[in-house]
Amino acid sequence: MKILITGGCGFIGSNLVRMFLTATEHTVLNLDALTYAGNHHSLDDLTAHSRYRFAHADICDPATLKKHVDDFQPDWIIHLAAESHVDRSIDDTNQFIQTNIIGTYNLLEAARSHFDSLKGDGKSRFRFLHVSTDEVYGSLGSSGHFTEETAYDPHSPYSASKASSDHLVRAWATTYSLPVLLTNCSNNYGPYQFPEKLIPVVILKALRDEAIPVYGDGENVRDWIYVLDHVEAIHAVIARGRCGQTYNIGANNERRNIDLVRLLCALLDELRPRADGKSYAEKIRFVPDRPGHDFRYAIDATKIQEELGWSPKQDLISGFRETIKWYLDNSTWWQNILDNSYKLERLGSKNNR
Repeated sequence: MKILITGGCGFIGSNLVRMFLTATEHTVLNLDALTYAGNHHSLDDLTAHSRYRFAHADICDPATLKKHVDDFQPDWIIHLAAESHVDRSIDDTNQFIQTNIIGTYNLLEAARSHFDSLKGDGKSRFRFLHVSTDEVYGSLGSSGHFTEETAYDPHSPYSASKASSDHLVRAWATTYSLPVLLTNCSNNYGPYQFPEKLIPVVILKALRDEAIPVYGDGENVRDWIYVLDHVEAIHAVIARGRCGQTYNIGANNERRNIDLVRLLCALLDELRPRADGKSYAEKIRFVPDRPGHDFRYAIDATKIQEELGWSPKQDLISGFRETIKWYLDNSTWWQNILDNSYKLERLGSKNNR
């Protein structure tokens, strides 16, 4: 297959590109605007790969986008390009509207034009997979799980923009018969994650001997999935999923934020002990909560497990251990980011000032 991946230099995207190039015979075109979170160094070792192509392009530029689709003639399009950080969406909503909604519309139109031009086997094998988030479902109480039938109830500018893009994708399937699939996943963690999200923030703050921030009282609950498990699930969905269907992707790994942070500190105590012998946990500090902070997310992944035979490989602790090892072994990757575009500063706290 020829696979066009948008946002392939991002966190999930770079892991997906790597998986396709190392575990399949598919050819990949990575289309990325290289915004702050798009890091081409995440794929430095694959730039000369015979089945890899890169295009520096923005999905908000419809003419350029259509040209790349027309030239590459993809069998599959996997749409990952998005603004994705809730805190950042609070500070700069416009960019989320432009990229996540308008950009998705542009890609759908390019895909529709391409699909309409196909015939025979080319038309029958074409797929458009839109990668989304569990945050579109809103917030759970102390019990229950999100299923594919859960009503949408987004609470942040980020989740509202992703919910909008999900609805656009489904509308293009119904109106124009575009063969689409959607995935809604729980919180990802693992290699190459831009250091503004919780897990890399904890790891890097600890390694730099800085205070480790925890929002509110740390009682908010998130469902975590190791990114390499997630990209394998994406592969399963686009290769074997039923067109028009949504598949929730999760690893049944719920943790209160404070419990997760304490686990990461304990693993760091083991893997990189502090010189003074104290635990990293003593650096934990509670900070004012995020505005509109959803209480709990939890995914029911029964559908993808039963229909497609996918299940996560990492357990409740092993993925976190592997992630810390990766950050310890790849300090050049994250140090380059901290030296340039991002300083681990707090975002999304306008309403708390």
